[in-house]
Amino acid sequence: MCLICPRAFGRSFFLLKVPPAPGLALSITVLVGSTEPYSGKSALVLGLAQWLQSQGIRFCYSKPLATSLERQQQHSEPLFDDDAHLIGEMLQLAPADLIPSLAPSASAGNLDLAHLGEAMERDYFPALQEKLESSTAQVTIMEGPSSLAEGCCLGLHLPALAARLDAPVLLIHSWQGSTSVETLVDGCHRLEGRASGLVLNAVEPELIPSLKHDLEPLLQRLHLPLLGVLPRSPLLRSVSVGDLSQRLAAEVLCCPERLDLLVETLSIGAMSVNSAMQFFRRRRNMAVITGADRTDIQLAALEASTQCLILTGASSPLQQLVNRAEELEVPVLKVSKDTLNTVALVERAFGNVRLHEPIKASFALRLMRENCDFTPLIARLNLPSP
Repeated sequence: MCLICPRAFGRSFFLLKVPPAPGLALSITVLVGSTEPYSGKSALVLGLAQWLQSQGIRFCYSKPLATSLERQQQHSEPLFDDDAHLIGEMLQLAPADLIPSLAPSASAGNLDLAHLGEAMERDYFPALQEKLESSTAQVTIMEGPSSLAEGCCLGLHLPALAARLDAPVLLIHSWQGSTSVETLVDGCHRLEGRASGLVLNAVEPELIPSLKHDLEPLLQRLHLPLLGVLPRSPLLRSVSVGDLSQRLAAEVLCCPERLDLLVETLSIGAMSVNSAMQFFRRRRNMAVITGADRTDIQLAALEASTQCLILTGASSPLQQLVNRAEELEVPVLKVSKDTLNTVALVERAFGNVRLHEPIKASFALRLMRENCDFTPLIARLNLPSP
């Protein structure tokens, strides 16, 4: 168990040891973190939260460092990261179970660090203290920054949070081959023994049995229980057509109401029509990038599993093409960039998006239920037995 002390983040924020504040109730705080961005923290939070619900354990959720504020109304209070909205909606949490964020990260547009300490003590911590004193939650799930380094300018990076709260850390680690081992071990050392559970993400399904066997000796040395291994999922790596449109600064030529479609694969229409037809038939839920003058390729793509067309070049597509896309409800995006740069931007988008679409969040919950076992946390965190 750990004591969440609001004074720990005031003027004495950068001290490693924080004495308990009188009058605060004890609460179990569990930090959810990762060594690298886009590893699946929100999915792990959802999975852990749903498991706590199934065990009848009351919890609240906090993300001290806000990294995404697209849903935050300007100048509105309190400050909530987009992940808080997702968690609250998916799990139907009461407003009292969502603790406001402390401050936006630099990635969310916060560059005014000079007066942050004063604002934290004046605004955030009295509200946090009130939340903790009035809450009946047995566990606080605290989602850490996107990497071990993010938030270090504010003292809100994952190692600092874990040390100051003396909180156990559940890590989710995106598996990218043998090189992932060094990153994982380094992260555990920087957390100074507070890593209390591991979930591996994005593992090729056929590698899961051998990977569990090969990692067992290492994880035993690190005293790090493996709570689950999630198979690689094209859906979870997918990106919405709307997100692609924003990243490409594209003009939407038709079907703006269908920008929520999810793209799982990318195809480049630079071949003959016959070759393109054979290739397109083997793909699913794809975005097709091709020149605006390649009407033959565009029409062929519309007859396949295409979620959107992305047209490059200076010329404009034929109205016949736009009409056909409207009939099939396939969005058509027009970009001013050349094909090579457009492909590079789209490729970087895959796997580097947040878990904000309900269909992806629901699928992530299903993967967690099927592939993770949080039971070891009952003894390790002194949680009440079910």
